[in-house]
Amino acid sequence: MRKAIKDHLGDFVAIIALFAVAVGIGGYILANQRLRFPFVEEKAFKVKVELPDAQAVIPGQGQTVRVAGVRIGDIGNVELKDGKAVVTLEIDPEHKDTIRTDATALLRTRTGLKDMFIEIDPGTAKPLEQNEAIPVQNTAPDVDPDEVLAALDRDTRDYLRLLVSGAGKGLEGRGTDLRETFARLGPLHRDLARVTQAVAKRRSNLRRLVNRYGVLVETLGDNDEDLTRLVESSNAALGAFAEEDLNLASFVAQLPGSLRETERTLGKVDSLSQLLGPTLDSIRPAFAKLDAANRAVRPLAREGKVQLRDQIRPFARITQPFTRDFGDAAKNLSAAAPDLTKTFGKLNRLFNIGAYNPGGTQALTGNIAQDRARQEGYLYWLAWVAHNTTSLFNVQDAQGNFRRITLGGINCGILPSLLTKAGLPAAAIAPQVALLNGLGACS
Repeated sequence: MRKAIKDHLGDFVAIIALFAVAVGIGGYILANQRLRFPFVEEKAFKVKVELPDAQAVIPGQGQTVRVAGVRIGDIGNVELKDGKAVVTLEIDPEHKDTIRTDATALLRTRTGLKDMFIEIDPGTAKPLEQNEAIPVQNTAPDVDPDEVLAALDRDTRDYLRLLVSGAGKGLEGRGTDLRETFARLGPLHRDLARVTQAVAKRRSNLRRLVNRYGVLVETLGDNDEDLTRLVESSNAALGAFAEEDLNLASFVAQLPGSLRETERTLGKVDSLSQLLGPTLDSIRPAFAKLDAANRAVRPLAREGKVQLRDQIRPFARITQPFTRDFGDAAKNLSAAAPDLTKTFGKLNRLFNIGAYNPGGTQALTGNIAQDRARQEGYLYWLAWVAHNTTSLFNVQDAQGNFRRITLGGINCGILPSLLTKAGLPAAAIAPQVALLNGLGACS
């Protein structure tokens, strides 16, 4: 064999080169066919997707798995299990933690020739384990055009063909405008998606609302007479309000003044609150001692309970008829109170006059003339009168007290001149003077 290789060395080298080129080309083809080479590449991370329909999904045809438009793996095996298509996804090892337990999968076509791929929304829960499946309720299959057209009748299909043809002519060369239009609809679609998600979360509440609304409508239908009375009563009530429109207008007109008064009152209340806060803080220590005070008063209360029950309460029952008479008397006394107030006011003024002593606080000087000229109050002179009255009636004998008197005579010699100076005529004075002389009254 060595001799043959040596004799045909050129042919042998050519064969070896052709074999190396063939292996390289085969490896390149297999690499582009996404064949994983054992012992060279790490095994793919496999997860499964349950689909109600996996039409046109064929392993080994370069059908990919994408997240946000980026390839993360390939479609592997497809099998039927319990009436559902179970598709195995071969995920690249660096993306094995991308798909979560709450992920959703959509089967979509990339071209019109049914070149399929699976678009995945990875979710936010914990990552899927090896061979764990995305359930069928989180997946949606591709919808074939023939399924849509099969649901339409012949006339509708003709109209749809005309619509598609007209849209094609109208949008010819306007792809950029259509793309910008869809881009501007993006925020609206995001808001609609949030609204739809919120409605989906509240579907049980909506179902209950619809049910309760149906029950309400049925109840209203069974009580139409009551509804009629309600409408009539409401009409009467609204009519009464309409008749009082002038009063309502007056009420509304008075509202500004009331609001202003309320504003002033609230201002005063604010001032009160500013004072009330420090006041309450100052009496806080007293309130803190109330418990101790109550405990100290408790023995007195226990002792006073007997007197209150056995003495004061029976006394109150006995005096109850008299208190009614006291009430009537108090009413009459209340009617007379203004006159009594005026009378006692006059008496108080009289006593004030009697007690007034402008010079009573002055000390005696020793000068008789100055001391006599000093003003004194009425009480001083009342005492002086009492003293002189006692001196006046201090003579007593068997006949009792007698006032001392001093008898004196009239000087009849100077009497005519005095009377003449008083304006009396001399002819009229002479008889009176003679009469006095005759009685012995002249001295």
